[in-house]
Amino acid sequence: MILSAASAQTVVPLYEGKIPNSIDADNIEKSDTTKADGKIRVRDVSVPTLTVFLPAKEKATGAAVVICPGGGYSLLAISHEGYDVAAALNKMGVAAIVLKYRLPGDRIMTAKETGPLQDAQEAIHVVRKRAAEWNIDVNKVGIMGFSAGGHLASTAGTHFSKPVRKDLGNVNLRPDFMILIYPVISFSDSLGHTGSRTKLLGATPSAEKKAAYSAELQVNAQTPPTFLVHAQDDKSVKVGNSIKLYEALTSNNIPAEMHLYPKGGHGFGMVNPTSGDLWMGRLENWLKGVVK
Repeated sequence: MILSAASAQTVVPLYEGKIPNSIDADNIEKSDTTKADGKIRVRDVSVPTLTVFLPAKEKATGAAVVICPGGGYSLLAISHEGYDVAAALNKMGVAAIVLKYRLPGDRIMTAKETGPLQDAQEAIHVVRKRAAEWNIDVNKVGIMGFSAGGHLASTAGTHFSKPVRKDLGNVNLRPDFMILIYPVISFSDSLGHTGSRTKLLGATPSAEKKAAYSAELQVNAQTPPTFLVHAQDDKSVKVGNSIKLYEALTSNNIPAEMHLYPKGGHGFGMVNPTSGDLWMGRLENWLKGVVK
């Protein structure tokens, strides 16, 4: 399928054949558009896809980013945290692949806590597998996430040595870098975003599960370089999520850059309406230093 956008892009199935960790169920996926700003939200995703945005060949740097939109693991804010961001990355010469990942649910998954991570790991796998076709360097594949998509991205960036699909074998699932925008990082009682945690792990997760899915506790010397953006007045996802991750990255000597806005709240996408600063420009500069 081809998107009817200004620069038409290709939509491909994430999996070939049967989707792993899935239960046969009706596909009830639906999307809606907010009247105020035209943002597209997708709900009840059970059939994951990749929407591939490729830059002009003469501008391509070889870098690629898998984008995970946010939405509390309840929906996907797929336009302003997905397609719009992909188009902006293309202008930088970066290939962008928007992941429409499955939203965790017992109706469609045998193990809902691993479903989104399976999709993120498969997305990295597919991008590297099709790198030559898409003019991508296999050593320049990063992952990006907003809000709960940031939780998924940071989980992919800290759990890459633990494939949640046995049939992937020795495939390299480590992102070469992470870009996390107002991300859910911690599932601790003090910092965690309760809605995201409940959707993924249930209402009463064990202490072990909460720790396993708290990226700040999973950082080690192999964690990828990371770029972080957050607003201090974010009431949905506390800024401490980014701060705790930044501290863990620094403690492990992982290159990290963090930009904190005093205001902006949550979910602002590429443009914080309270600031003239454009973090995408800062990201472009950071990528030039990280992706060489």
